[in-house]
Formats: sequence, C-alpha cells, structure tokens
Amino acid sequence: MSNCVINLSPDKAKVFKEAFRVLNPGGRLMISDIVLLEDLPKFIKESIEAYIACVSGAIMKDEYLQKIKAAGFQDVRVIDETLFPIEFMANDPTTKGIIDSLGMTLDQAKAIANSVVSIKVSGIKPATE
Repeated sequence: MSNCVINLSPDKAKVFKEAFRVLNPGGRLMISDIVLLEDLPKFIKESIEAYIACVSGAIMKDEYLQKIKAAGFQDVRVIDETLFPIEFMANDPTTKGIIDSLGMTLDQAKAIANSVVSIKVSGIKPATE
C-alpha cells in the first residue's frame, strides 16, 4: 500500500485508522513511504513542488510509526530504511525542478536530502480485538 500517497494526506492518523478498520483480524499492513529524520526548513514545507514530490508532506519517523500504532496495529516495525543519494535526486526531473525553483545550492539540497528517508513498515491487526 502507498508509495508516498499517505504523505499527501494531511490527516495520516485517519488513513491508518481506516486501513485498520477495513483489514480482517490477523490482516497485515505493509507501507512504503517517505519520513523525516530531521525537520525540514520552512521554505521546503511551504513548497508546492516539494509537496507534489511527497517531501513536504512527510512527518518525523517516530511520529509516523506512533500513528500506525495508535490506529491499533501491533508488531509495527521498519523492514527497510533507505537514504536517497543526492546524486540520484539531482538527476530526477521533479527533484531538480524543486532545487532550481527554490534557488537551492547542491550543498543545501544534500543537507535536506540527508533528513529524508524511504521506509518500508509492517504492522498486524490483532486476530482478536
């Protein structure tokens, strides 16, 4: 489920609660999404381009995992976590557009990129509620 789609929702807790509601008891949740290790600068948070690229809609990793747990999922764990090398991001047309439109230097982009990670998260709806 997802592929950064949850990042586009302003109410991520509601998304996780709905996923919990529709799963059968014992059902599993697997999500791939973008989270933050450090807070983003204000100019990134307010950027339409960064929102479309699923960056400015991202929240802190711990907060993201807590929202999944608060929805009722158990055994919530990060299966994989990946930093994105800025060299790859600079070659991506969307990311390059963000960097150019915001007038960022490559060093500024690298600093921001180091705070953004892709995670794969799993959780289980208890077999009995």
